[in-house]
Amino acid sequence: MAAMSRAFDLRSVAGWFRLIALLEAVSWVGLLIGMYFKYLGTPRTEIGVKVFGMAHGLIFIAFVVAALLAGISFKWAATTWLLALLASIVPLCSVIFLIWADRTGRMGAPAVATAGAQPGRSAPETT
Repeated sequence: MAAMSRAFDLRSVAGWFRLIALLEAVSWVGLLIGMYFKYLGTPRTEIGVKVFGMAHGLIFIAFVVAALLAGISFKWAATTWLLALLASIVPLCSVIFLIWADRTGRMGAPAVATAGAQPGRSAPETT
């Protein structure tokens, strides 16, 4: 639980970026569900697209701004910037980018790895 609270520490750029990336993915899901009911569902209704379309648009802008701030803060290479921006366009890809950025250390110190130890394996003994 402590690792979770550190990951979403809103006093850091990384915490804000993680939160906004997850919200962006959730808004994508809501928008996709709204589009289903607009074009295929019974009864057909546009309310989901109106609500989630606006929410997703605002969160998308927040994601781009957060990505710019994170890129500046963590000194991302141009390819990382590009991947972050592409991740905001493809549905649910912001979460995939977030996991990748955390695991590769692009969001600061890797949140999962500790001192070279791998999960499920004990550290080698020294004599």
